[in-house]
Parts: sequence; structure tokens; C-alpha cells
Amino acid sequence: MEAAAALTRAASRRRGPAARKPGAQEEPGRRPRRRRPGRRTREEPEEEAVFREVVHFSPDPLPVRYYDKETTEPVSFYLSSLEELLAWTPLVEDSFNVALQPLECRQPPLGSHRPRTLVCHDMMGGYLEDKFIQGSAAQSPYSFYHWQYIDLFVYFSHHTVTIPPVGWTNAAHRHGVCVLGTFITEWNDGAKLCEAFLAGDPSSYRAVADQLVQIAQFFRFDGWLINVENPLSVAAVQNVPAFLRYLTAELHQRIPEGLVLWYDSVVQSGQLKWQDELNEHNRIFFEACDGFFTNYNWREEHLARMLGQAGERLVDVYVGVDVFARGNVVGGGFDTDKSLELIRKHGFSVALFAPGWVYECLEKSSFFQNQDRFWNLLERYLPTHSICSLPFVTSFCLGMGTRRVCYGQEQAVGPWYHLSAQETQPLFGEHKLPGDGWGWVKVHCCLADSWHGGSSLLLQGVIPPEVGSVAVRLFSLQIPAPHKIFLSLVYKLEGSTDVTVALEVSMGDADSCHVGSISVLNETGSRHRPRPLRVPPTRLARWASRCGQQLSGGWIQRCYEVSLRGCLLRDLFVNLSRPPGSQEESFMCRLGEIQVVDAETLLAPLPQVQSVTISQVRWQPPTSEVEGPQGRLRLSCTLHWSYLLLQARCFRVHCWEGARGREPPGPEKPTFLGLAFVNQYRVVDLAVKAAGPGQEGRVEFLVEPVPREGFQVSQAEWGRAALVYSVPL
Repeated sequence: MEAAAALTRAASRRRGPAARKPGAQEEPGRRPRRRRPGRRTREEPEEEAVFREVVHFSPDPLPVRYYDKETTEPVSFYLSSLEELLAWTPLVEDSFNVALQPLECRQPPLGSHRPRTLVCHDMMGGYLEDKFIQGSAAQSPYSFYHWQYIDLFVYFSHHTVTIPPVGWTNAAHRHGVCVLGTFITEWNDGAKLCEAFLAGDPSSYRAVADQLVQIAQFFRFDGWLINVENPLSVAAVQNVPAFLRYLTAELHQRIPEGLVLWYDSVVQSGQLKWQDELNEHNRIFFEACDGFFTNYNWREEHLARMLGQAGERLVDVYVGVDVFARGNVVGGGFDTDKSLELIRKHGFSVALFAPGWVYECLEKSSFFQNQDRFWNLLERYLPTHSICSLPFVTSFCLGMGTRRVCYGQEQAVGPWYHLSAQETQPLFGEHKLPGDGWGWVKVHCCLADSWHGGSSLLLQGVIPPEVGSVAVRLFSLQIPAPHKIFLSLVYKLEGSTDVTVALEVSMGDADSCHVGSISVLNETGSRHRPRPLRVPPTRLARWASRCGQQLSGGWIQRCYEVSLRGCLLRDLFVNLSRPPGSQEESFMCRLGEIQVVDAETLLAPLPQVQSVTISQVRWQPPTSEVEGPQGRLRLSCTLHWSYLLLQARCFRVHCWEGARGREPPGPEKPTFLGLAFVNQYRVVDLAVKAAGPGQEGRVEFLVEPVPREGFQVSQAEWGRAALVYSVPL
């Protein structure tokens, strides 16, 4: 009865208030501020907002769904029932979980007829360390970084409505990979849920579909995997195709690149009967949505039969491969390539279920080696996609590390994990060089050192005497080149070596490509090594201030300028050359950052961070009696600010204690608190000096915008707000 009542309420409001219209939540920052009357005031001048707070130790409770109950850190969440789904409406707290990163352009587009690769991430029930939106101090967490090989990422759990944690959406979108949530029903409770919304009139299933579309649009992911793993009544199963058609049409209208996939479970009679193939018993569901995800116990004869069932939609059939190799499967684990060989032979897409097997079942200490081995075995069956927009900036950060580094300067020591901070990852692999020698090169990630973030890219190998240089292809591009581009490479060579390092870019597919004064006519894939930028233009000082310098930690930055006309950027290489006449040369080259930017965008003015506010303040007393009343208080609060989010790569949040100017004298720097990938940040348990009777304490928060081009901006352009606090009289 509760579900039926909820359906009635949802249907009545589906076309209702203007606040729910598409685009009403486009800017999560536009929302009313919550204040407890009489407790906090804002003072001018306008440059810095000042908020006043009387310290008290009985905090207002925060909604448990959105915040960790122990620390008040914001967390990603799921919905457990039909009632929760139908009652969901966007709140202030939901905006923490909104993806900052839009789905990047890629080539070929997802809608091409090339077979695709889907990863279905199912790990220990889901919502583990990845649920902490602002990151955690996890030791040895799971990391996925072979994004260039996949097209779709499904976040899977056994909760009714699985909303992907925002870190996964940001990381996937940065690589041009679509992200789907999961709508699942199971067992007897699932059958009752389905009966409630499928067995009635169309308004019931439309209300559910509308909510699913609204959730995907608000949180900025790309669609749903629909997984009904319970029997359905005749009345309910008859409405499933209509539900899927409606859901798919509405999703496409709101999210043009969105997808709805159906999992192979229920057949058109309503029985729960996995088929391990697309056939006449389940094709009706396939025809009503964007794709079909088969069960895992198929053989090659199933694939052969499906050729006739799928027709021209072969690539919309995602043949399931359980990497855990449960049941009667062709191959899983390190034999997963056997399954992919057959799937690709017949032209189908593949759905890899739980590739986190390498983390769950093998030694954590060897995770990166096992992860690379797993994906290297599959590489020949996984077509890659290309980056097709500028600026292109990456520090190769995995979104984790044993310390935090900011442009060569150590910010914090200790383990950290923050999925949204993962930057664009390259093509990994190990390759033998041509010829009869022992030349080889290996590309892999490394946490041992970092220029920016928590990791770097390590290129190791041997250049034999018969080979003068090695060009390592790191990124595939499909970018119509602007008139002038600037490139930058930050690297360091380790050990004793005479190898020289340079960036190369290949051009192709343009009828007439001019590089500087040189015309490249119809030479697809011709490589060009740009000339170093010897004296960076003054007007580019904020981007090129470190060019050509020996930097801290042994890092070197090289900058390049290329004038182009009618060109298409195709590939990005790092070239390693040995001196002429030298013998076999071993090398270990660490890459800290690569940038390719349009010169025009570097000259564009940047917006400033504005209207920084402080709310949802919580105080906790000193952590030990020894500290006494004059010890360090613990402060938690929420910062919010205004900024044009499409121009931001992220935000760095800092603080000062006491009164400060806008550019404090001396070498002292503010304390780094964390990264934000939306226009708000939850400060958690910040230790601040307790104010004595009749005294005031002060802490100033600073919000540093990081532009998409990656350079640092001066403190004068940061946003700031101060909290002045006192004890009760």
C-alpha cells in the first residue's frame, strides 16, 4: 500500500513544479543558504565575507544519507526501496555528488558500429572507500586506470537504485567513458516491488522511469542497467517493454548520449530463466532499449545463434564474461582472453563483470603488476578510443598516493585516495623493439614519486645499438589543430644515462597540413618534433613560468610552440634517443606532466571565485583532558562558492589561522585542506585554537581555482571567507 501511495504522489508531480524542470539543477551552487537565526552574521567589506559563530558542542544533526555519521564527511549514497526512489527530490546535500567533469569528446563516438567494451564494477557490495566524495586515507585501495580500452562503466551493487559514486563518474568522463547506474530487483521483495510499479497502469512505470531519468540527469551520469532477477506476473511482464521504451526515450531526450541496457534474466513469459544469449524468449526487451547484457554461461554455439537474432545490432549485444569464472564459462581470471577471442570473432561487444578480481583474490602487494598483466592479455581485443578536444593536461595521477605533491612541492605525507583526482591515463604496455636485439620498453604507473598529485608515469627500457631512438606512443588523438599550440613536458631521468627526452606529435588525415613553414601533404601519421620554446612570451607567464628550468626534486620542464594550419593531431609520443655511436643504453624516465593547449585559451581572462560562504558549523571539544579549555578545538563546516564550473579543473581549499593579508609576506603558505570537484567543500575536524573568555578566534578559508589549462593562479584571484568565533559569555 505504501508503494502504491508513493506511485500516486510521484505520478501527480511528474510534470509539476518548475524547480524540477530539466536544467533547474544545472548549477548546483544556486540554492538557499541554511542558517540558524541569530547565530551567524556576515560582515563587509565585500572582498572577504566574515561569519561569526559562538562555540557550542551540541551540533545540528546532518542527514545520515549524505554525510558519514562519525565524521560528517559527504558520502555517495544509494536508494534501497521503491518508496525512496519515488520520494527522491534534489536537496542541497545532493550537490556534493554531482559530477564536475562532463563526458569528454571521443573518437570514434560510442554510437559507431565498432564492438564496444563494458566494465561492470562489482566489488564487495560497493560503496567502499569510493563513497567518500572528498577522498579518504585508505591504504592500498582498488584503482582502475585502463580507461582507454573501455567504452562503458557500470557501477553495480545489490541495492535497488545504485547511484554511481561521483568519483567514478568524474574519472570515467575525463576519459570519454559513459557511466551507468544499476536498477535491480531480486528475490521475493523484488517481485513485490515489480508488481507495485509494473502490473498497474502506465502512470506507475512512467513515474519510476521519470525518477531514474531525473537522478541520472541531476548527478550527471549517463544511464541505467536494468536488472530484474525475480519472476514477474503476466500483467507485470507485459508492461516491461513499454517501461523500457519510455525510459529509453525520456533518457535520450534529457541525456542525448545516454543508454539503457537490459540484463539477461527474465524471459517474456515472466519466468526467471537466464538464457546466456539473445533469443526469441528475451528479444522483446532488447528491441525496447539500447542494448542487451547476456548472462555468463555461454558457449560458442550461443554466439553463432545470436548472429541471426541481433541483425544489424551486433554491437548492442554485450556478451557477459565473469572474470571470477563462476559457473560453466569459457574463460575468466588470466584466461579471460579466451572468452574475448570468441566474442570478437563473432563481432559482439563484451561486458567484463568484476575485473576487480585481480584486487579481491590476488595479493594486494602485487596489485599493479597483476592489473597490468590482466589488461595486457586482453589488449589485442580492446580497440582504443581517441581524445578529441583541447586543452589536454595530465599529471598521470591515479587519484591516490602515499603523499600529496603540488608542482614539485610536498603538501602532505600519508596515504590518500580520491577518485575524482585521477587524471587522464595513457596507453600502458610492454613492447619488444624491432630487430634482433634485446631492446624493450615498458610503460607503467608508479607511486614512488610525483610531480603533481600522487603518482607519475614510468618509462623503462633498453635501446640496443642498432636502434637510435624509441618513440613511445602514449595517447591517441583526433584533434583538429588550432592555429598555434603550446606543449609542455615535465620529466626526470633516473640513474646514469645519456638518453635525451623530447615530445613528438603526429599529424594526419588533413588534405594539406602546414607545420610552421613546412607543408605535409597526404602523409598520414607523419611525426613532428616541435622546437623548444626558448624564451616564453611575457603574456604567457602564468603558463610558462617554469619552462626550461631545473625544478625541485630533479624535475625538468620543456615547453614547445607549434604553428599549424589545416592539421589534425593524431598521436602523442615521448621520444627517447641515445647518443650517436653509443652502445646499448638502459633508461628509466619518469613523466610528471604533459600539456597540449590552444594558445588562444591561455590568453583568455579567468573568472574569480566569488561569494564564499560558511555554514553547517559543528564544534567538538579538545580531544584530551590534558589540552584543557585552551586546547585545540575541532571545527567542521561547509564552504560554498560561486564559479563558472565549466572553466574549472578542480579547486584547492586552504586555510590560515588568525588575521592575514591577501598576499602574506615571507615564505609561509596556507595549510592545504583538500580538493573539491564541485563548488562546495566540507571541512572536517580542523584543529583550531580555542578562544579564551572575552577573546575571539579567527580562521580564514581560501578557495583556489585550478583552470582547465592546469596553471596556478595568484592568491589575489582566490575566493576567501573568515570565521570569527568566541565562547559563550
